[in-house]
Amino acid sequence: MKLKLSRALCATTALATGLLVSGQAFAQSTGTALVEELVVTGSTGPRNLDGAIMAIEEPKSRVGITAEFISRQAPGQSILDSINLLPSVNFTNNDAYGSAGGDFVIRGFDSQRVAVVQDGVPLNDSGNYAVFPNQQLEPDLIERVTVNLGTTDVDSPTAAAAGGTVNYVTKRATQDFGVRAEVGVGSEDMQRYYATINSGAVGPFGTRMWISGMYQKYDHFRPHNSPIPAPGGIEKKQFNARIDQDFGDIGQASLIFNYNENRNNFINRISLATFQRQGLTAAGAPDTSIVAPSVCSRPTPGAGAQVDNSGATLCPSNFFEYSINPSNTGNIRGLSSWKLSDDITLTFDPSFQYVLANGGGAQIFAENDPQLRGNSTAAGVDLNGDGDILDRVYLYRPNTTNTRRYGLTTSLIWKFADNQSVRLAYTYDRAKHRQTGDVGFIGQDGVPENVFGGKDGEGRQVTLPDGTNLRRRDRLSVAMLNQVAAEWRGRFMEEKLLLNVGVRAPFFKRDLNNYCFQQNTFNAYCTTQVGTPVPGTNDGTGRPLVTFPAATLNSNAALRYGNPRSFTRKYDDVLPNLGASYEFTDDLSVYVSYAETLSVPRTDDLYDQILVDPGPERSKTYDLGVRYQTPQLMIAGAIYLTDFSNRIERVLDEPSGVAFSQNVGDVRNKGLDLQLGWKPVEEFSFYASYSFIDSEILDNIPNAVAGILPTKGKSVYETPKHQGGARVQYEPTEWLSLGAQAKWVGDRWTNLVNTEKFRGYELVDFDARFKLSEIPGLDAMGNNTYIQFNVRNAFNKRYLGDITPNLTGTALGQPGYRRSFIATLHASF
Repeated sequence: MKLKLSRALCATTALATGLLVSGQAFAQSTGTALVEELVVTGSTGPRNLDGAIMAIEEPKSRVGITAEFISRQAPGQSILDSINLLPSVNFTNNDAYGSAGGDFVIRGFDSQRVAVVQDGVPLNDSGNYAVFPNQQLEPDLIERVTVNLGTTDVDSPTAAAAGGTVNYVTKRATQDFGVRAEVGVGSEDMQRYYATINSGAVGPFGTRMWISGMYQKYDHFRPHNSPIPAPGGIEKKQFNARIDQDFGDIGQASLIFNYNENRNNFINRISLATFQRQGLTAAGAPDTSIVAPSVCSRPTPGAGAQVDNSGATLCPSNFFEYSINPSNTGNIRGLSSWKLSDDITLTFDPSFQYVLANGGGAQIFAENDPQLRGNSTAAGVDLNGDGDILDRVYLYRPNTTNTRRYGLTTSLIWKFADNQSVRLAYTYDRAKHRQTGDVGFIGQDGVPENVFGGKDGEGRQVTLPDGTNLRRRDRLSVAMLNQVAAEWRGRFMEEKLLLNVGVRAPFFKRDLNNYCFQQNTFNAYCTTQVGTPVPGTNDGTGRPLVTFPAATLNSNAALRYGNPRSFTRKYDDVLPNLGASYEFTDDLSVYVSYAETLSVPRTDDLYDQILVDPGPERSKTYDLGVRYQTPQLMIAGAIYLTDFSNRIERVLDEPSGVAFSQNVGDVRNKGLDLQLGWKPVEEFSFYASYSFIDSEILDNIPNAVAGILPTKGKSVYETPKHQGGARVQYEPTEWLSLGAQAKWVGDRWTNLVNTEKFRGYELVDFDARFKLSEIPGLDAMGNNTYIQFNVRNAFNKRYLGDITPNLTGTALGQPGYRRSFIATLHASF
């Protein structure tokens, strides 16, 4: 018979991260963790089968993995890669080690429509909702990851989660002193060094803490049959710390710190035709465009006209040092739970995040370019210091994003009966999002002087005669979310029936300021010149569009620009979140859920030549699922239907020659998710998942060039109709453990008219762990000291992973990484 957890147990074990003793609450915030725990029952405690599948009791489609499974993956890997075997999740990694980026799709929704949350803190970019896999927390510090498929939690601090949420929680500090350390080497000259020190309980109050550091570097992989080596490399540094403090019967609190620094170069994306030619041009010669040029020497400044890229070894625009992706990110997260009385609990989770990152880029400027002269009478700017203004010189012009973000999630929970609770929740999220393109200088070796260009406090700016500085864009956005939520939960019918009724009401506002003339979402013209009005046009503010003389950034004088402007956009909704589950036996249950979500327009959807407001995207998701969960066998399945309305896409207006964001219609996703975990004996386990996704665009899309795009009845790009995963783990002896896993991805369309598709692929990985402490003569080592070998893409499969989709035409794809070997020495004592 199952035993109900008492309030006293919850009060003493429900710590701020949601890592509760019973292990049943795998939620993102302290408030959600406590509410889920208060009415959960269970006698077997935390149940999972080698960490690849977890027992879930929530009445919604939720799946997850634990630290046990994470530790068998390639050490240092992005945590988003580790969830790739879960149903309906497809993560495409840009390299074998996780620090070159990647992307994922869940139930047909791309990552910009899925919220990624760490300890209750939203990690998606506040402007465009992008997720950066290479900036995620070191996986050894993660206790577990859960994925809400198509739904959110009632207090999810997000304005963009039509496809669901990915939630992961950080490991707590331990009661005893301990050290974990790893040294790893691998293909592409990979080196990785990692250590975490746990203090144990120290001081008069039994404070616990840990501090952690990681350093990794490796070369870019070379795509299959590429005729030249891949230049450049990847370097990553990450530092983390955590403090946990108990306050007896009053409450508990945690403070967590994270800082991550990435330096890497982009890997060239290629077309399907280039991929199929396997490293050759259409004429059969080696295709040197697959890998960025690795040699660059700028001319020594001197008298007379010079051009940076006029020779074979001089700097081309795609020189790899221009295609860099630097980032400095960090956050501070506070987590706490306080007992106000026997029945009332207050949670309080504040946070702060910092982001400084860009995507690189270079542009060749004529020294007499009109943009450099601005409104002055100067003839130009001597960019290379040779005493004349006759040259064409490369300058570094990245799109830099600098964000400072403050957040708070708090809940007041009242457990008014043994089997019922109610809570009120509030979320505050304010992000000051500065997007600039301050141009910087490039050295004689072709390397930018500073990876952040001329950003204030970073590199040297290009100062213009009128006192301004040369820049690519100049925007200031403030995104503010105020959200209130309420939730009631209860168990009835001898605790077999679990009911959850929740509602959240987000109030979202964007204050937007564009200080430059705007040509389209990404291209601005920042100048003090006076533009020439275009009669009969309107940029959406009552002012005409303008043109400028032909210039480097504006090679066509007929291009039209919208004026600098400031404006505000507001969005709000009331979103129900309902669920019910019924236990037929202690092991067999069914559930049904309904949830509505909202994705408000991204910053880039609103900054346009003509002021537009495409409105928010909305989704309604219905799930029906069944679970059979025992310590030896776990089976879960769900069928679902998602009505996704007002999908935002970029469409082209031919008369103006400008693409802009527009709601293009509705999409319906329906499918099936299955997963199975089996552990018949202690030494062997098996896991498998399968997903079927049928995505259908319900409308044709108006387009000025093609008239009406025939998208009705077509599938959404990037979404495989069939996908699956499997893992086998076997421990023949106490000192040896073996694992094999496979990910299968079906064909994926690359555009909305379904005229091009990337073929499916299968990736197979192997891992082996040799426990040194079990070998005679080495038993003096720690109980958890081992050598682990990982092989990624063991059969060297050629494939195209992440897709840069297109509305109608040919897309570009990320070449998949080659077979990679990794060896790691892990010591723990």
